[in-house]
Amino acid sequence: MAARKKTLGGSTKPSERLRTAGLRPTRQRCVLADLLFRHGHRHVTAELLHQEAEKAGHAVSLATVYNALHQFTHAGLLQQVIVEPSHSYFDTNTGPHQHFFDEDEGRLTDISADISVSGLPQPPKGTKIQRVDVVVRIRRI
Repeated sequence: MAARKKTLGGSTKPSERLRTAGLRPTRQRCVLADLLFRHGHRHVTAELLHQEAEKAGHAVSLATVYNALHQFTHAGLLQQVIVEPSHSYFDTNTGPHQHFFDEDEGRLTDISADISVSGLPQPPKGTKIQRVDVVVRIRRI
């Protein structure tokens, strides 16, 4: 019997991916996980995922989409990228990387180059820096 890959992104079956992440695979979570992960790495908003679910014929409320996205993020399946205080994207690529945010198009894309950040402050006692997010904002000229 072949060894089963136990990474969070290693399974293509939504229910198995959710179970591996420690989440109960409800019907709605499975639908949303399938929509999120079927086409590889991508950046989505809750509103976009909600529209995709409706278009595919799945009755899922926007509140359920938000809840699921936050649960997926907490479980390590997604990375939340906040571009404005009231606007965030959810990224299926959870590896270390940074982003361009096109302010004209409202589009988030990965930066392929390595970025280094210097001069980070010492974190408060009893904590450590988990990650540093860099969002480079771009505009058309």
